[in-house]
Amino acid sequence: MIFNRYEWRLVLRVALLFLAITATVLVIFELRQYLFMVITIPLVVYSVLDLIRFNKKAQDEVNQFVESIHYRDFSRHFDVRKAPTELKPLRKGFNDINTTFKVISRERETQYQYLQKILELVDTGIVSYEQETGEISWINEAFKTLIGIPYLKTIHSLEKREAVLYHDVMKLKAGEGNIMTITRDQQQVKMLVTASVMRSEDKLYKLIAFQNVSEALDETESKAWSKLLNVMTHEIMNSVAPISSLADTLKNRLADPELTDRLQNIDLEDIGLGIDTIKRRSDGLLKFTESYRSLNKITKLDLTRMLVRDMFENLNTLMTPSLEKKNIELDIILRDPALTIEADVNLLDQVLINLLVNAIEAVKDREEPQIILQAEQQGGKLLVKVIDNGVGMPPELLDKIFIPFFSTRKTGTGIGLSLCKQIMLLHKGNIQVQSTEGKGSAFIMTFPVAS
Repeated sequence: MIFNRYEWRLVLRVALLFLAITATVLVIFELRQYLFMVITIPLVVYSVLDLIRFNKKAQDEVNQFVESIHYRDFSRHFDVRKAPTELKPLRKGFNDINTTFKVISRERETQYQYLQKILELVDTGIVSYEQETGEISWINEAFKTLIGIPYLKTIHSLEKREAVLYHDVMKLKAGEGNIMTITRDQQQVKMLVTASVMRSEDKLYKLIAFQNVSEALDETESKAWSKLLNVMTHEIMNSVAPISSLADTLKNRLADPELTDRLQNIDLEDIGLGIDTIKRRSDGLLKFTESYRSLNKITKLDLTRMLVRDMFENLNTLMTPSLEKKNIELDIILRDPALTIEADVNLLDQVLINLLVNAIEAVKDREEPQIILQAEQQGGKLLVKVIDNGVGMPPELLDKIFIPFFSTRKTGTGIGLSLCKQIMLLHKGNIQVQSTEGKGSAFIMTFPVAS
């Protein structure tokens, strides 16, 4: 029917009120039939009350709908069948709006859950906070793992745990990026930290991303050193080799009787000593340069799958005479005898021997020298550790010991750990050091788990 619609019902009530008022005015002022006021005045009162009641019902329906929207209660259903005829279209409209809101809410929730899962799976640490108050609005597991903080209420709480990092982050402007360093488990971790700003609900949020770039920087650094060493060794060899050859020639000329007859013995001795010195230093420099060439000779691997326990047994057999001679105890810890590794056996032995020799040197003056050789699987990585209770190293040396030419020993060449680093990078792995001065060091090699 035409009067089922809310608008027409309202028009009808207004019309009836208008007619009732008009009839009352006519009765009083024109007809002067005051007796009929008993009929017209109650009719006016009834029309007014009915209009108020009608609008009250509509207002109550609207208030209930607004309340459901305010509390995001989109599950609320307005019963159309039991509603007054004039309110049925209104309730039906409310139900349609609620249904639309539910669809939108489900889609937003699905998108939120999807985005959250993606952000939890990425290796990049992400934290978002309100810029004015510093209150954390979102943080992912990668950030907690990378920074080593299980919970943050505000970004300012970071100052208590990582003061330097906190101040660097606070200085970082939107759109900027910077390499920052933190120490985790006595290891330096380099991170690329970037910042962006977004606005939501009249609030300004700062989004900080922390990406671990230690391995990428190590690989880039290794390639840079490799190129530098190629140039240096080439130039040194080209310059020193002729000097060594010329010294040989001069030495042979001194043996010529025709020349020796012209010179006194003391002159011959001085000249010979000078030539010998030039020859010896030239040969030493050539040998030194040749040793650095080995850093760049290793370009590919001969991979073999083997049991870690077999590798440890071979190392133990090889190093036992040196260890016993210096009364050093070697402990081997291998909880999983079936643990395997895929590597170039010869190169890996070279790395481990180098680390063991360094460990022996570090513990030789300790009262109870001890070295631990350990292997274990953690997550998707295989860790091989060489741990000693030696003299350890100060923090400022930890990021330098893998640099070519750098050595902590007077007799060291600075080639051993550089070579170890390159071999580990070729294995798609890495090598890091943890050390406490006066307590010892731990060299940790990380390999991908053999599939």
